[in-house]
Amino acid sequence: MPPSASMEHPGEESPGGGSSGSSQEGDEPESPGGPAPEEEEEDEEGGGEEATAEAGAAVFAMMEDCLLKKIEISVSEAEKRTGRNAMNMQETYTAYLVETRAVDSQTEGQCSPPDSLWRRYSEFELLRNYLLVNYPHVIVPPLPEKRAEFVWHKLSADNMDPDFVERRRIGLENFLLRVASHPILCQDRIFNTFLTQEGGWKEMVNETGFQLKADSRLKALNATFRVKNPDKRFTELKHYSDELQSVISHLLRVRARVADRLYGVYKVHGNYGRVFSEWSAIEKEMGDGLQSAGHHMDVYAASIDDILEEEEHYADQLKEYLFYAEALRAVCRKHELLQYELETTAQDLTSKKQQCEELATGTVRTFSLKGMTTKLFGQETPEQREAKIKVLEEQIYEGEEQLKAKNLESRDFIKNAWADIERFKEQKNHDLKEALISYAVMQISMCKKGIQVWTNAKECFSKM
Repeated sequence: MPPSASMEHPGEESPGGGSSGSSQEGDEPESPGGPAPEEEEEDEEGGGEEATAEAGAAVFAMMEDCLLKKIEISVSEAEKRTGRNAMNMQETYTAYLVETRAVDSQTEGQCSPPDSLWRRYSEFELLRNYLLVNYPHVIVPPLPEKRAEFVWHKLSADNMDPDFVERRRIGLENFLLRVASHPILCQDRIFNTFLTQEGGWKEMVNETGFQLKADSRLKALNATFRVKNPDKRFTELKHYSDELQSVISHLLRVRARVADRLYGVYKVHGNYGRVFSEWSAIEKEMGDGLQSAGHHMDVYAASIDDILEEEEHYADQLKEYLFYAEALRAVCRKHELLQYELETTAQDLTSKKQQCEELATGTVRTFSLKGMTTKLFGQETPEQREAKIKVLEEQIYEGEEQLKAKNLESRDFIKNAWADIERFKEQKNHDLKEALISYAVMQISMCKKGIQVWTNAKECFSKM
């Protein structure tokens, strides 16, 4: 279910409703939603596509130089530990061993031992939060779930359960591989330090001041409801991410119910084994056949635990894209915030221009407290009016420069965000296709094993 076709051309509209690539540095800035000049409209269609193509080409060029081509990354093991938290209270947590090895050392036959360090899940969270703040236009890969969700009832939801910890280890390794293969994120200094420097890494992250850059949820929420001219492509992308999350959630719930029923069916086959075994004890001629058939049923019943554990790994691949949906929405929220700031700057500039015009002409177009006080206490002197006009002219100049900067920031955000969205779409289509095919193959294999069990039972019965 790919995003709407209107998402394909990031140059169609500017954040305020005009051409995203139309205004030049020397042009007079327009307020969001204003009409674009005629000559700019002529270049609108081709300009956006060219910008997207250039951004896409730059992304693919950087992918050729991604970090994964230089080093191998793995999260090789998990270890349960006990320590004290920030409140000086004892806690039990899981640490994960991150190993890296230069690819060159293997090609040259040296095979040097990997560099290794231990990281907690909270450190992975800190890394991802840092990436979210510093790369707002990037769909940052999600972390695996901290506590198990959408599990069938026989599977433990305890985050210390060995099976869950193992799946989370695989998910954390996948997260690092995703970041290391991303053309932009892989070049980040903090990410590279995360892989190579155990001590002092948290302090280094905090020194970047990324937490101060993080926008509050309230501010982002206000932007969502107060943007006057939302970009329809980001609106459609947000709707798509909501639908994607809903579909995958429903699919995972269905799978959990099927797993519960399948577990029951398999375990009931163990009753066949028990009954056949008891029956064989009272039959002389049929005893061996019944005993053998019962053995096949016991093996079949016991195999369900490994089967559903393997199936859980395919479910984890779907869960990754369940969490990717939130990463898509994060990019949309960042754009809404930029759009809101752009519209607010334009509105403030328009207001100051109006004030300046009213002071220069001596006419008041709209009702204001200032107009009322002027009528009550008399007009300002020419010197006072000139001083106010001069201050307003300076503020108007600053506002125009700020609006230019906001427009440029918004255009850059859209260009970079849509290049990353195109990369994500290709990755998503490939990954989900492979996961669903593998899941189908596993189900076919499981059914074949069931057929084989009953075929073997049939042969046992035939020999009686």
